[in-house]
Amino acid sequence: MDAIQNMLTRRSVKKYKPDPVSKELIDKIIEAGLNAPSGLNKQSPIILAVTNKEVRDELSKLNAGKDPFFRTDPFYGAPAVLVVLADKSVPTHVYDGSLLMENLQLAAHALGLGACWIHRAKETFEMPEGKALLKKLGIEGEYEGIGNCIIGYMDGEFPAEKPRKENRVYYVD
Repeated sequence: MDAIQNMLTRRSVKKYKPDPVSKELIDKIIEAGLNAPSGLNKQSPIILAVTNKEVRDELSKLNAGKDPFFRTDPFYGAPAVLVVLADKSVPTHVYDGSLLMENLQLAAHALGLGACWIHRAKETFEMPEGKALLKKLGIEGEYEGIGNCIIGYMDGEFPAEKPRKENRVYYVD
């Protein structure tokens, strides 16, 4: 798929089939994410690739917190979650992680998968339970949760394009 066409047609998918995504596809998506630009090439973000259902469900519960909006699964049934965390000691860590998140979503779309950026990774990994999960997985250091990129096979129709707001570009000639 043409890169620009991929950017123009990507949508946030919020309904997934339970079918697992192959490790081969996940690895391709991760490779694209890890090739995102980063400030001074510090490459501060890391990815926690979660396909284990128990851990995925634990993350979903932590992400939902007490938010009444998420009475059910904030990951919309997606079988895989790519959690992006970034080293807090790097001044550009939030930007670096955000660029990585976009690459993950674009790669998933290019491979025919649905994806969506789910917020609250920061809050999830500030909680004692989130910190304990990272420790249990052997992830050490001071990381900030940037986002959760859910991926999977879309269940239903592809989301329609939403109109773009006008008057968002100002030329200086």
